[in-house]
Order: sequence, then C-alpha cells, then structure tokens
Amino acid sequence: MTKIKENVLGQTKELLKSLSNSKRQLVIGIPKETVFQEKRIALTPLSVSLLVEYGHQVIIESGAGDNSNFLDHHYSEQGALIVQEKERVYNADVLIKIAGPTLEEVRLMKNKQILMSSQQPSLLDGEVLNSLMKKQITALSYEYLKDEGGHLTVVRAMSEIVGATSILIAAEYLSNVFDGKGLMLGGITGVPPTEIVIIGAGTVGEYAARTAIALGAQVKVFDSSVYRLRRLQNNIGSRVYTSIIQPIILNKAIKSCDVAIGALRAKNGRSACLISEETVSEMKPNSVVIDVSIDQGGCFETSEITSHDKPVFRKYDVIHYCVPNIASRVARTATYALTNVFTPILLQIGECGNLSNLIWSHPGIRNAVYLYQGSLTNKDIADRFNIPYKDLSLMIVANQ
Repeated sequence: MTKIKENVLGQTKELLKSLSNSKRQLVIGIPKETVFQEKRIALTPLSVSLLVEYGHQVIIESGAGDNSNFLDHHYSEQGALIVQEKERVYNADVLIKIAGPTLEEVRLMKNKQILMSSQQPSLLDGEVLNSLMKKQITALSYEYLKDEGGHLTVVRAMSEIVGATSILIAAEYLSNVFDGKGLMLGGITGVPPTEIVIIGAGTVGEYAARTAIALGAQVKVFDSSVYRLRRLQNNIGSRVYTSIIQPIILNKAIKSCDVAIGALRAKNGRSACLISEETVSEMKPNSVVIDVSIDQGGCFETSEITSHDKPVFRKYDVIHYCVPNIASRVARTATYALTNVFTPILLQIGECGNLSNLIWSHPGIRNAVYLYQGSLTNKDIADRFNIPYKDLSLMIVANQ
C-alpha cells in the first residue's frame, strides 16, 4: 500500500514539474467581428500590453476595436501587430473573438488551432461544427466558462451589464424624446414613482432591480423559485415586492405597470413565454416592454427580434424593445468586463505550455471546452445534432 502511494506521489510530482517547466510563447489572433452589430472586442490595449510583456505576440486585424472606441494605434502603442490581411490573424495559435465563427471564418482557420468565442448550442450551425471537427480545432464557449466559485463568469458579467442597461433604456423610452409617456423613471416629492415589473430573479433581474431602486422606481419581481427571490432580496440589501409566478397576480401587475422587463433565462432551449398577447393589449398606453430573453424566444407573446438600428416597435400602443445583444450598446464597458476574464486564461495557457495542461488543472475552463482536438465533448450540442460525444476528463487522462 505504501509503495502504491509513493508511486502516485511520484507521478504527481513529475506532472507538476512538467507543468511548471512548460512555459510557451503564444501567437494570439483577434479578428474583426463580422456578425451584424457585434461591437465588442475581446481584449483592451492594456491587456495586450500585459500579454506582450509576458512574451506573447498579439496580432489584431485593423479596425477590430473601432466600435468599442479602441483604435489601431491604441493597440500598436502597446505592442500589438496590426494587419490588414485576415489570413495572418487566422494563422495564430489562439484565435479569440466574441461571436461564434462563420463558415467563411472556419475556412481561414488552420488545423489544430485553439478557438475562444461565444457559442450557444441553439445558434450553432451544423456545417460550421463539422468544419471545426475536420480541422481538429479545440474550441471553448464563453457560455460554459466557470470561475473558481462555479459561476458562469462571462454570462454573469454580461447579465450584470444587461440588467442595469435595461432600466436606462426604459428611462429613455418613457421620456418625451422617444414619444413615450413623458415620465421620469422614479419620482419626486409629491409625485408617485413609476412601476416596474421584472420577470426573473437571476443576475439580469437583480441588477435591473438594483438600478431601478436607485432611481426611485417601485419594483416588483416575479420568479418561479423562492430561493432566487430570497437571494435577490439579500443581495440587494432591501425589501422589494417579490412573488412566485402566479398567472393572475402577474398579469394584474403587468397591466398596471409602466415598464415590464422579461429577464428569464432557460438552461436549455426556449425561455418560457409567460405574458400573452391579450395581457399586453390591456397594458397602459405608451408602456414599455423590454424583453431581454428575446435571444431565447422571449417572455412576451408579442415580442419580435429588433436591432440597434431600429430597436423598438409598437403593438397595442405598447413600446417593445427586443434587441438580443444589449451589451453591445455599451461595447466599451462590455469589453472591459470580458478582458478581465480572458487575459488571465491566455496567460495561464502560456504558463502551462498548452491548453491540455490548463484544462487538466482548471475544471471551470474544462467545462467550457466543447471541441477537443476535433472531438465533440459537449452534451448539449451532441443532443441537438444527435451525434455522440466524448468525456473530456477521460480524454485528457488518456493523453497524459
């Protein structure tokens, strides 16, 4: 028994020693986003400076940061190489971008590359997946990336932004500037506050409630989980109106409110459509509906996807705001939030020598890998396309 323990300890020490002596200089590529109205970029100039200081090379396609107000010279001054040719960017060891890759972008990628991007299973194209698998790509999805506490770190960061921003959007469309009611969000002495109903007590709901309360609005929060409602109240630090989702009570609140925010998030598939067209038709004229869940189908039956160019439409004289990518509305703030997550990961890949060593020691990063050297390792994607998948932990052990 003692001999077995000694062997195990010896193997562990050898593994740790190999990890500590396997530093590697990376070539990191950041292409310009091609997806409609995606304005964020993965790294800020100061993050690039840090990576360069550690010996890594960062290649950025010209204009990649323009929409976040990070210009080419901001990056070049920090040591990045700015190029006009997409091919040079897509030839990097690690490709880091915001939106999932298109088929044209996959064709530019080289074999056995590391890809870091957003990739919701419901939005993944089968042809893109097959192309990535043929090129033996190792791919990470931000939607599954977890921090040390087991929280979905990128999803939470974007949800915080979306929750707070949704209230500011509501304030705009309540004002006369956008032909709204002409109400100030909140209230003043002698004037009753505006009423806001938030459906969902997750991160989006919590930060929407925080912002609304800070502006003086009267807030009601609905959710199907007592635990989430209690957590929201504890996190906010003040008592707000909360209720389990009961159709009669919820519909009554929707009909009398000034702003309704749909902030439900489904773990898989479509979010629950809770508010019927009939209920929306009975809302007060010029009320505002902001359906944050529109990327998963929406909470309101009347919701239809809109864009940043034309963000609202009216139905039953109710203003609907249904833009899926609200975080791109404040692209610079979103970029700062993203770079706080991605920069340490890139540094860790370099320190560990390769991604395999990193995901061996970091379960949260391992959870984000949906392709490992071309093999599918994500159950949600496998179920969607009805194809087999492999257990990543077993694959890594076998390759050690």
